Amino acid sequence: MYGKPRSSGRRLAVLQLLADLLTEHIRNPLTQWSLGTFGGIAEFSRAPDEPVKLTTSAQRVAAVTARGGIAIRIDAALRPFASESTTRLDWSHRVALCLPRDACAMNRRAALTELGADTGALRAEDRDDMLFDLGLDALQADLCIRISDSATAKQLRELVGRPVFEPGNPAMGIILAANPHRVFLSRIGRVEVYQKIPPVTGKSPEGPHTHVLPKLLKSRRTHAATELIPDDLVPCAHFYPAHPIKDGNGDLRPFDHAQHDTFQRLLDVYGSPRSIDTKRKVVAAIDDEQSPWVSDQRHDRAARTAIRVALRQMKAQAHPSRALPLWLEAFDRLGGSSEDEDASQHGH
Repeated sequence: MYGKPRSSGRRLAVLQLLADLLTEHIRNPLTQWSLGTFGGIAEFSRAPDEPVKLTTSAQRVAAVTARGGIAIRIDAALRPFASESTTRLDWSHRVALCLPRDACAMNRRAALTELGADTGALRAEDRDDMLFDLGLDALQADLCIRISDSATAKQLRELVGRPVFEPGNPAMGIILAANPHRVFLSRIGRVEVYQKIPPVTGKSPEGPHTHVLPKLLKSRRTHAATELIPDDLVPCAHFYPAHPIKDGNGDLRPFDHAQHDTFQRLLDVYGSPRSIDTKRKVVAAIDDEQSPWVSDQRHDRAARTAIRVALRQMKAQAHPSRALPLWLEAFDRLGGSSEDEDASQHGH
């Protein structure tokens, strides 16, 4: 389902498939979410026993807790794209919720801007509070804060029109002291974070939180280089189904075959057919005790990533083939440097 939009005759069917997909995962507390850009990301997650208000309809899905919330609009232009990539020691996976490149752009403001009351806030009590765009000029996301305190709003109004990271600008100091809600917006939805901003030297809190990393924002990338999304698509949000060997905090756990199979089914429907085919061929070759391939695939990034992910998944499942160690030695010497390692600002 990635690539060009479906014909108009199948629009309702596409919308129903999207609604079913997003409803399934918004209801699942093990699925995590994010919205933003490379270097500026808002993440949403919730604990299985955490009180939550869920909204599911043909138009949108949403989840709101005391710590934050997310809403995703269901649009026929939306293209889910599932992918896997290698991390330092294992692998990550995600489903990017993409729009065509020519339909994803937000407002691209380059200076602090007051937007008025946040009438689209997920909670009624927040809709009179003032929204300020931080002006970080990201393509597919507006990175904003929401101010409830009138004195803080007055201080920020005096700095409107200035880049927040320009030398001598006190805006970020005011924002950090105020600990406002962070509200990240894209064409398909929003993530709101109500938890406090941790100190620079502090660890991000569990649950909803944000990362704003100016050095990464300067790259103007829309996503990590390790996420091989088709060139005509731009990710406007992501969801991360439960991982087979890591819990929601990234800690290792015994291999969960059900979680693995769940994501592989998503990959079959929404992933790159070429990468899927490469993985299947690798598994079949190892099942047949074949020697490692000697081919140009070593120099093809997408194929190399698919091979390495397949090998790591087989190793994690303790696959008994005597050929597997030979393939790992040929294609995936863990501990060495790799351009394919996940360089994104968050990991799932």
